[in-house]
Amino acid sequence: MLDIRKIRENPDFYREHLARRNSGDEKLIAQVLALDEKRRKLLQESEALKSERNRTSKEIGAIKAKGGDIAEVSARMKAVGEQITRLDQDLAGIETEQTDLLLRIPNANHDSVPVGKTAEDNRIERIIGKPAEFSFKPKPHWEIGAQLGLIDLEAATKISGSGFIVFKGQGARLERALISYLLDLHTGQHGYTEISPPFMVRGECMIGTTQFPKFIDQQYAVTEEPPLYLVPTAEVPVTNLHREEILPADKLPIRYAAYTPCFRREAGAAGVGTRGLTRVHQFDKVELVHIVKPEESYATLETLVGHAERVLKELGLHYRVVSLCTGDIGFGAAKCYDIEVWAPGVGAWLEVSSCSNFEDFQARRMNLRYKNSEGKNIFCHTLNGSGLALPRLFIALLETYQQADGHILLPEPLQPYLGGLKKL
Repeated sequence: MLDIRKIRENPDFYREHLARRNSGDEKLIAQVLALDEKRRKLLQESEALKSERNRTSKEIGAIKAKGGDIAEVSARMKAVGEQITRLDQDLAGIETEQTDLLLRIPNANHDSVPVGKTAEDNRIERIIGKPAEFSFKPKPHWEIGAQLGLIDLEAATKISGSGFIVFKGQGARLERALISYLLDLHTGQHGYTEISPPFMVRGECMIGTTQFPKFIDQQYAVTEEPPLYLVPTAEVPVTNLHREEILPADKLPIRYAAYTPCFRREAGAAGVGTRGLTRVHQFDKVELVHIVKPEESYATLETLVGHAERVLKELGLHYRVVSLCTGDIGFGAAKCYDIEVWAPGVGAWLEVSSCSNFEDFQARRMNLRYKNSEGKNIFCHTLNGSGLALPRLFIALLETYQQADGHILLPEPLQPYLGGLKKL
C-alpha cells in the first residue's frame, strides 16, 4: 500500500508512475486525494469540537463549585457531543473508503524498471547456457510423461477436472526429490530458515501480500466463518509470519524458505491454460522470502535472483533472466525479474521464478516494522521469489534430458534424492 502522505506531497510523481503501467490506475490518485481532503477536514472539525468539550468540562466544574446553574452549558455540550459522534462516524466511513481505495492502487516502480506496454518490452538481462542439441525431434513433456508413466493428465481430469496433475511412479518420486533438493540447497547453502506453514490463510494475510482485493476472484475459498483461503503461494503465510510486529533491528535480515502446494483458480481457466503442465490450478513450489531494512533491499533482490539461478545452473538447464517492464510487472512489485527456462520439446521459454522487491508496499499492509538505531519504527522491505516452481522445472528436465531411446537422464545433483538413479 502506498503512503498517503507521500501521495499528498507529490501526486504528479505517482500519477506518472501509474500511467506507465498502462492500467488506468492513475485516475485513482485524484479519488484518494479527494477522500483524503474530506477526511482531514472532518478530522479537524472533530478535534476542534473535542477541544471545546474538554475546555467546557473544566468550566462546568468551576461553575458547580460556585453553585451556579449549568443547565444551559450542559445542553450545549450535549449537542456538541452528538455532533462529534456524527463526525466520527462519517470519519470512520471515509477512512474505510480511503483504505479500500489505497489497497487497489498498485505500487510505483523503481527507476531502473524498463518502460514498456507488454511482455514484448521486457529487457533480457542475461542468457545462460546453450539449448540442448538433439539428433531427433524433441518430444513435448506430455508425450514423454505418458510414455514413461510419469504423469497421468486424463486421470487428473477424471478426479478434479482440467488443470490438475497426477504424478505417477518415478514421476511422483522425481517431484518429491525436487522439493527436497530445493529445500536442502536453499537452507544448507544459502542460509534460509525452513518454514512449513499452514496451507490455508485468513483474508488479512491475502491483503498483506497484495492478493486481495485485486485478485480475489482467482482464489479458492474453503470456509465461510471465518473465511479461509487455500494459499496461492507460500509467500502469503510466510511473509505474514511477522505481521503486526515491530522487529528488533538485529533480527534483520530474515530469510525464509518454504514448500507448499499452490492453488490458483485463474491458472487453468478456459482460454488461459495450455496443454500439459504449463498452467495448472495446483502445483508445488519452493518459495524464498526476505524481510530486510530499506537500504538493503535492492542488493538483496540481486542476491535472491542469484539463489534461484543457482538451481538451474546446477541442473544444467538453459535459461534467461528478464527484467519486467512497467506494463508487465506485477501489482505489488517495485521491481521484478523473471527467470525463464528453455523447454525444447514445446519450443518456449517458461517462467520458473519471479523475484520481486516490494519495498514497503506489503509491509504497510501488514504493519510490519523494525526499530532502527534511533528508536524509530520503520516499515521493513519485503522480497520474494520462487526457488523454484516445480511443474515447469519438471517440464524442462524431461524435455532437455530426453534421449533417443526414450529414457530421461537425471542431472547429477538429483541422483542422491532418487536412490542413485541415473535415468528415468
